[in-house]
Amino acid sequence: MKQDILEWVRTLGTVAVLFLAIQSVAFASFHIPSESMVPTLAVGDRVVVTKFPYGFSKNSVPFGLGSFLPETKSRLFQGVPKRGDIVVFKHTRDSKTMIKRVIGLPGERIAMVGGQLFLNGEPVEKALKRDYVFTRRDGQQARVREYVETLPGGYTHDIVEVSDRAPLDNVKEITIPQGSLFMMGDNRDMSADSRETWNLGPVPFANLMGRAEIISYSLGKCGRANPDICDSSRILKHLQ
Repeated sequence: MKQDILEWVRTLGTVAVLFLAIQSVAFASFHIPSESMVPTLAVGDRVVVTKFPYGFSKNSVPFGLGSFLPETKSRLFQGVPKRGDIVVFKHTRDSKTMIKRVIGLPGERIAMVGGQLFLNGEPVEKALKRDYVFTRRDGQQARVREYVETLPGGYTHDIVEVSDRAPLDNVKEITIPQGSLFMMGDNRDMSADSRETWNLGPVPFANLMGRAEIISYSLGKCGRANPDICDSSRILKHLQ
């Protein structure tokens, strides 16, 4: 009997170690808690995150166990994210897990003027796609405009805006520090991101946790006001 118990303990220990290793160096799952990445991601979406594209740091370790490791600005096998990548990372001021899109790279100049994004002094192209009414998580409705934004290098993605007069629609130009990235939500007027230089600001490479790859499934509420949330083509949709 004692031998059987020891065997079960060893088996469970092995499984736990393997699970922790996979969660640390290969894959993880992340739940979308806010509307900051609409229309790309909705509240209730579950995304698969790969850990290896950007290398590893203490923030790669799941369940908060990385907090017991020493602070470091470097990453093991460090890889640099590409502009347009959707990235999961740790907030610069607390342990909150965030998900945003990489907009600015190290050494670049970035600003917002009247809702227009500028990179290195040049306006980033955006083309109107449609107007529609979006029902927020709290039940309130917002009329938004959806645009196709074309980042330098040709990467395109959709963004939404309520207006060009939101608090973060005017941000003085800053130069992104070396070893850091400028993150923004696709829901430009409902996203707390790197434009809040007094709060999140540019995100150091060390804070990266991984790259969001696909929407595995969604628990978002269906409804006529937000038909895209219930679109079956979103499930298993590749994000990169």
